[in-house]
Amino acid sequence: MQKVRRVISVIVMNESSVLARVTSLFAGRGYNIDSLTVAPIPGSELSHITIVTKGSNKVIEQIIKQLHKLIPTLKVIEHEEMVEKEMVLIKFPIDENLSDIAALCSAYNGGIVNVGVDMVIAMASDEPVRIRHFIEAAQRYSPCEVVRGGVVAIER
Repeated sequence: MQKVRRVISVIVMNESSVLARVTSLFAGRGYNIDSLTVAPIPGSELSHITIVTKGSNKVIEQIIKQLHKLIPTLKVIEHEEMVEKEMVLIKFPIDENLSDIAALCSAYNGGIVNVGVDMVIAMASDEPVRIRHFIEAAQRYSPCEVVRGGVVAIER
């Protein structure tokens, strides 16, 4: 069976242990989560969970059915047409070429966000595949640390 990448949004009540229940559903069935982001929905008592996972159509169908059964879940959306973005922060030594780093960041909807005595921190925000390419391209500037923020998605 071919595993395909899927993005699933779950609207849940913003209360304690909800995230633990969602992640336990995946862990208990041996499903992996590639990316997980959670944030409250402004002006409500709800949170939006975005999950990126891989699996066969049957596995994804099972995941969605199980998510619907969780008590605090109000809505499950398997995205088909969506806008999908991810953010990354990368720390570079200050002795690297700052103008080259800035130009690279600019190509990926980002820029230099902080400069310290011995380091510079750059940010990019783009589609997940482009973030992967940004991280690969940034390797030539000897990054000290890379922190990815996880995928967020919204239906078109």
